[in-house]
Amino acid sequence: MSVRLDKWLHVARMFKTRTQATHACDLGRVLVNGQMAKPHRHLAPGDRIELAQGDWDRILIVKELKDRPVPKAEAPLLYEDQSPPKPAPDPLARLMRRPPVLRDPGAGRPTKKERREMEKWEEGGAPGETEEDDF
Repeated sequence: MSVRLDKWLHVARMFKTRTQATHACDLGRVLVNGQMAKPHRHLAPGDRIELAQGDWDRILIVKELKDRPVPKAEAPLLYEDQSPPKPAPDPLARLMRRPPVLRDPGAGRPTKKERREMEKWEEGGAPGETEEDDF
């Protein structure tokens, strides 16, 4: 039995979707036996997979091939994990991911009506006046 690399990475729960696994292979973030691998490469038991997930480089040895999703508890049985420990999160990176400062409602771009009133005021008229009042 042989299984595609992207399918096995999804079944082994290295990626949430098969599309994400395919994309990682296309970007060169997955190596099989030291060589860049395309998503359609077929795996065999004993293959060494090197996978870059953010700051963490994972090293997996394929123990079993499955082409159908398995329960979460069974997924680690498909591989032997030789990865170094996951690095501690960088506090500076966490601060950089903070959401932008929220603005008060209405503090953004003026509406078309507000813009017309501002133009009228800049010309010297009072807001709310119409052009018929000038005659």
